[in-house]
Amino acid sequence: MLTVDFDRLDLRPGMRVLDAGCGTGRHICEAFRRADVTAVGLDLNENDLRKAGGTLWVMSQEGSCRGNVMALKSDVTRLPFPDGAFDVVICSEVLEHIPDNRKAVSELMRVLKPGGDLVVSVPRWLPERICWALSEAYHNEPGGHIRIYRKQEIRRLLEEAGATCRGIDYRHGLHAPYWWLKCLVGHKREDSRPVNLYKRFLEWDIMEKPRLTGILDRMLNPLIAKSVVFYLKKGC
Repeated sequence: MLTVDFDRLDLRPGMRVLDAGCGTGRHICEAFRRADVTAVGLDLNENDLRKAGGTLWVMSQEGSCRGNVMALKSDVTRLPFPDGAFDVVICSEVLEHIPDNRKAVSELMRVLKPGGDLVVSVPRWLPERICWALSEAYHNEPGGHIRIYRKQEIRRLLEEAGATCRGIDYRHGLHAPYWWLKCLVGHKREDSRPVNLYKRFLEWDIMEKPRLTGILDRMLNPLIAKSVVFYLKKGC
């Protein structure tokens, strides 16, 4: 499941792409698949990095991707790269976890080339606020979400760091009710029939991509999209 719309990025051979907070690698794998790029994913979760590295290795062995790729452990607030190292920087569903979010954004901007693309997504305010209201444990999870952004708040944070917003998108309208259900019954419960049925529905939708649920998702996105996505440029 992709939160970033790669059709809005002009990826070209030879570009360097950073996925800061890559998790299991959904976005860095898509970047690697689409173009002959150098793709770098980083995260603090070693288990997620192993999964990302395994997927990227399989992709490289299949020969469908010709670029270079790596996954490494690092902190988004202390990126181990020189200034202007990347043409594209992606940071999806990460900033809501980080205490010093200004430092994180500063680092993302530092390693991005002038004129480069920055894509940032965070949970949307209303769906996230409902999750917090339904479950105290949901937002007290170690390493979990420590803040809820309003759209203008996160936009201001990014623009004050030197980014220019060129577009905003909303994604995953079908997913917000799933998280509400999880929070309602206990966000770590694995024996809830309604939650498991909804999860299977979402997995089916991701794999099969039926036209009807695609239309429904687009209808729900303006109302209850789980994520808000910002497409920005550095300094222009």
